[in-house]
Amino acid sequence: MTAPLNTPGAPTATPGTPGTPPITPGTRGTATTTPATPGTTTTPAADTTAPGTSATPGPPAVTDAAGERMRRWRLVLGGDEADGTGCALSGQDAAMDGALAALYGKGNQAQSGRSRSAGLGASAPSVARWLGDIRTYFPSSVVQVMQRDAIDRLGLSALLLEPEMLEAVEADVHLVGTLLSLNKAMPETTKETARAVVRKVVEDLEKRLATRTRATLTGALDRSARISRPRHHDIDWNRTIAANLKHYLPEYRTIVPERLIGYGRASQSVKKEVILCIDQSGSMAASVVYASVFGAVLASMRSIATRLVVFDTAVVDLTDQLDDPVDVLFGTQLGGGTDINRALAYCQSQITRPADTVVVLISDLYEGGIRNEMLKRVAAMKASGVQFVTLLALSDEGAPAYDREHAAALAALDAPAFACTPDLFPEVMAAAIEKRPLPIPDTR
Repeated sequence: MTAPLNTPGAPTATPGTPGTPPITPGTRGTATTTPATPGTTTTPAADTTAPGTSATPGPPAVTDAAGERMRRWRLVLGGDEADGTGCALSGQDAAMDGALAALYGKGNQAQSGRSRSAGLGASAPSVARWLGDIRTYFPSSVVQVMQRDAIDRLGLSALLLEPEMLEAVEADVHLVGTLLSLNKAMPETTKETARAVVRKVVEDLEKRLATRTRATLTGALDRSARISRPRHHDIDWNRTIAANLKHYLPEYRTIVPERLIGYGRASQSVKKEVILCIDQSGSMAASVVYASVFGAVLASMRSIATRLVVFDTAVVDLTDQLDDPVDVLFGTQLGGGTDINRALAYCQSQITRPADTVVVLISDLYEGGIRNEMLKRVAAMKASGVQFVTLLALSDEGAPAYDREHAAALAALDAPAFACTPDLFPEVMAAAIEKRPLPIPDTR
């Protein structure tokens, strides 16, 4: 059995438990004792320590360390006949093992079609109890992994349609993606609970990402509008010094700045237009969540006109819902085919100022439409001055499976495709706005 494991310290077994020698990790002395007779004190035969003094720790401490290792291996391996540890569990360790066995126990794989030897059962109450157990025994990051595995391995998606279940789960981006894929099948009694779960995740993401995104892009917008006669507090000193190095006076050890370079003054007018074009196929669920949050952040900046377009074989413009990313997410329909060419055709029709427009295509590039037409549209947009960015994913998981042939064709058009983490996205957008090379991660 393979499972995520972050085990807390083991409980101390009670001396005198029949048949099971107590193991006390992390303490001095031997790991086993003889069960004591009630009312008496058991003293090791070789112990001649006078009352009130301490015995010198000896080799038995090594036995404790070995016992702790065996305990952890027992939790990892699952206690089947082949685990080879010979270690028995009790108390909290046994409860942790039960929670792991319910998910990762022998035969617990939905895709195998075999009957389960353990499991969570088909009822919502047993699953709710299991969710409560894993939140008790494991940290939040491990709980989220186990929830995803439970949905994939045991087919628990249908149980997420029950409000009681949604209230018990640990909400994260992947759970939001699962809820969005179930959106059309979700009963009315569950939708409000689902929206509350999604809103909590979205608000947490906005708190983490919004401030840095606004600060990074505001600086990029200001730097992209430089002027040659700036006021003193608008001078870009780094560029001014670089442009006037030839006017260096050695005797005075100074530079005479004959030409000043400054930032443009911030204005309330729109400086850039950004079009987020998002593939809503099932594999892009996490990217859809993050892109919707970033779309809402960009839409809140007056100097950026933001448009958000989602597509499968059809194209839907969700720009009018950008004030609430939760509405955007529930306006998507994860799954279905992919027609990138049709989506880019729509985006191209919305461009009014090519030189001031950034188009961000977020897709795994599996094209179900006309491949050559798609590439021609990208080439035409770049020729007109559009900054075109291709992201294979906008998530923390790295690049998914993607069409490498299409990625290579886009790279040949100077539109390299790469996966982007949410933390890197502001830097990518800033580089696109300033028309400088994109900070493409090194994937070697």
